[in-house]
Parts: sequence; structure tokens; C-alpha cells
Amino acid sequence: MKRSYERYAIYLADLNPTRGAEIQKTRPVVVVSHAAMNRHLDTIVVCPLTRSLHPRWRSRLSCRCEGQPAEIAVDQIRAISKDRIQKRLDRLEPALEADLRALIVEMYGT
Repeated sequence: MKRSYERYAIYLADLNPTRGAEIQKTRPVVVVSHAAMNRHLDTIVVCPLTRSLHPRWRSRLSCRCEGQPAEIAVDQIRAISKDRIQKRLDRLEPALEADLRALIVEMYGT
């Protein structure tokens, strides 16, 4: 049975092993890939969340995960195997979804 992964939902994922300055360990990630991709590919595109807050970094977006302050590390966006996902934790607020889309476009769009 294939599991479905909802865009803008927050899941717990094991990001190890990593290399260099990549965000590591088991941590929350927010899914940013489209539903069709999430259904048909064996990978999903995610942005890790961190509790190391850097409010002045333009590549980070403040949010809450399970009631705790966090930041979405858009500068650490990456594709991961669905096998890395452990469980669903939370979901972004709709207004924050729009902010995340805008920041991704600003950083990676044309």
C-alpha cells in the first residue's frame, strides 16, 4: 500500500546520513512538492524545520510545529526518499503556505 503525503503537512523524517553543512538528524520537514508528484514518485521534496532560530535570515520562515516555535529552512530544500518519513506531526496554516510558496519562488524562481 502506498502512503500519501500531503503538501504543506509536517512529517518527522530521518535526514541521516548527510554531508557537510546539510541539516541532519531526525527532525520535522514540511512537504513542498505537488500532490501528483507525491503520488507517483518514490521521493518527495521537503524543507527541514529547525528550532535554531535566525529571524533575520531571509531564507528562513518562522512557524510553529506541535505548538513550538521553529523555522522552515528553505535554503535546505531537498528531495528525500519516502522511506525516510516516520509519521505526520502537523500542518502549516494556510497563510503560511502562501508565504512559503512566495519565498521558494523568490529564492529559486525566475
